[in-house]
Amino acid sequence: MATLVFSTVGTALGGPVGGAIGSLVGSQFDAAIFGSPNRQGARLKELEVTTSSYGQPLPRHFGRMRVAGQMIWAAELTEHSETLGGGKGAPSVTTYSYSASFAVALSSRPILALGRIWADGRLLRGAEGDLKVGGTLRIHTGHGDQACDPLILAAEGEALCPAHRDLAYVVFEDLDLSEYYNHIPALTFEVIADERFDLSGVIGDLVEDIDAAVPLESFGGLSCDGSLADILQVIAQVEPLCTDAGRDRLVIARERLQTSPIALTEAAISAQDGDFGAATGFSRSRAAPGEQPLSVLRYFDRDRDYLPGVQHATGRAIAGEPRALELPAALDAATARSLIERIRRRIDWSRDRISWRTSELDCDVAPGASVTFPGLPGLWRVEAWEWRDSGIEISATRRVPTGADAPPRLATDPGRINPQPDLPPGQTALVALELPYDAATGTPDSARPIAALSSSTANWSGAALFADRGDGGLLPLGPSGRMRSIVGTASTALPPASALLFDRASTLEVRLTGADLQLASASLRQLAEGANLALVGDEIIQFAGALPLGGGTWRLTGFLRGRGGTETAIGTHLPGEPFVLLDRKAVALDPAIVGTGSERRIVAAGRGDPEPVAVPIRLEGITLRPLAPVHPRVTRLADGTLRAAWTRRARGNWTWQDGLDVPLVEQTESYLVTFGAIGSPLATWTLAAPSIDLAPDLVARLSAGAPGEWLRVRQQGTHALSEPLPVLSLN
Repeated sequence: MATLVFSTVGTALGGPVGGAIGSLVGSQFDAAIFGSPNRQGARLKELEVTTSSYGQPLPRHFGRMRVAGQMIWAAELTEHSETLGGGKGAPSVTTYSYSASFAVALSSRPILALGRIWADGRLLRGAEGDLKVGGTLRIHTGHGDQACDPLILAAEGEALCPAHRDLAYVVFEDLDLSEYYNHIPALTFEVIADERFDLSGVIGDLVEDIDAAVPLESFGGLSCDGSLADILQVIAQVEPLCTDAGRDRLVIARERLQTSPIALTEAAISAQDGDFGAATGFSRSRAAPGEQPLSVLRYFDRDRDYLPGVQHATGRAIAGEPRALELPAALDAATARSLIERIRRRIDWSRDRISWRTSELDCDVAPGASVTFPGLPGLWRVEAWEWRDSGIEISATRRVPTGADAPPRLATDPGRINPQPDLPPGQTALVALELPYDAATGTPDSARPIAALSSSTANWSGAALFADRGDGGLLPLGPSGRMRSIVGTASTALPPASALLFDRASTLEVRLTGADLQLASASLRQLAEGANLALVGDEIIQFAGALPLGGGTWRLTGFLRGRGGTETAIGTHLPGEPFVLLDRKAVALDPAIVGTGSERRIVAAGRGDPEPVAVPIRLEGITLRPLAPVHPRVTRLADGTLRAAWTRRARGNWTWQDGLDVPLVEQTESYLVTFGAIGSPLATWTLAAPSIDLAPDLVARLSAGAPGEWLRVRQQGTHALSEPLPVLSLN
């Protein structure tokens, strides 16, 4: 007796199909096909991370999937040390950082490209291919002409370095581990294996002489890391399939939906004992529903960075744990909801079953065909048929009526996710300056250079700082850190005003480097405590009001001018000059490394900078330069002598209390008094007291030698001269 059995790979995978497939392609294919028949798909794995384990199978990936991979090679961690400071008796500080070089296998079949990479849940590589930290990434797609990686080849030698053909893997070289606490982070990769794929691509590499051109349009990606039977069993529930082993090759196709069903003839009665339908020729039954009908679909959600998602079919809830289908595919939430609704309805209708005996052989009556039975309503799907002595016995299940499997129009929600913004690396904005001496925080004999760095985007990862003393050499100053200073440019010119009064009339518009950077207003009390101190051009100011105008532009009002001894820059402002909020976000620089030359520059190099950013140091020398004297006054004595006097100021002591003189910061109190041009004075005096007497005859000689010139005084400090104070003009 010849028996031909056809069945879909899915609900009845096993038994009869095993015999048919085994007779066609042999026991090897049979072993590859059959896994555990009781499993509803391999258990869907949560997002795994890269591990290194011997003997672990490496999955095959199709479409776009987020995968972990297996580490297949690693070198020792590389230690980097950098020593800063140590000049002029200051202690030196040595910092250590580490980088790693390693390889990770991703897929046991070739891929097209690699998308994003996550490290410890944060983006390590963006969609545009930019690494967020230092290091080099090389991608080997796994094709047959793949060459050895140069780093592994250099480390292991040609004899021990395989090319890993037909294996897609990546190599990280000197990956900076500073962001990951100096250990190799847990990695996951967005693998782009195919633009589109079908069932033939999934199983065709493993089984010869098979035709399985079944499109899988609803799948954005698919991972296969179990037996072939497991994945076929799951796919068959999502996309109903038909198999045909009666030809020269195994054919797996999508379920046939012919426009006209085949009308079967009347049932044939069998006289043999034990046959079904002895009196009628057919037997009809309805299977009892399972204790837990299939109602849950678990999948990888494309809209949530491939995190596992769950969709439930509508229907009456049953006590107990619901039965779930684990589908290792990348889907969107709407597609997943539609699939589980269709599966639920198809299973429910297919519980109605019939066994029918006919005496006529029709070659079109094959598994998956739609048929009708005389006297019975509805369409039926042929599951299998068997040729016996008593006739042809057909097993069929009730087919879902047209439109009945359409899912209801219900809203689907993939769930909430807070993805890390995938922004390009920001370019560095840099302003370098010296701060005035502050007796509360500094020393009077050391300069206070700082660097204020910022960027237009919060994705800026900092920059490496260097000092250029004018000879072209770069001396490392260390990293800037990721904190952005509030830096911008002046859109308008700040008008001149008195440094002695609160400036209520002036306004200044500034455009900050980043639109997300913020300024705040301050009260007069807060201004007195040092709030809102900022550099505009070469003048240090304080502002009371900050009004956002949109797009990163702010209008500032209410100023204290010429702070920190910068009153000489009050009338020098131009649009486009730098603006820096002088808060604690700026980076203090080592003055011993920065040096003292007039051509020195600060250089910053960040990951997003096409070339290093180099700027001069503004307010050069202001830390060590004494403040210019104030309050010039001239009195004429009884004998005609002119007595010129002034009041000393001290750098670093900005609160001038009534009744108390400021302390002497310099080693000695000394003044340089000149008459005439500053560069070539007609007369010069060095004094130890804040006054000078000019006799009448001396005044006459000076007036005749340089009529209209000024008598000027400068305080002589330990390291520099102050700006000149005009005291008296001799006409």
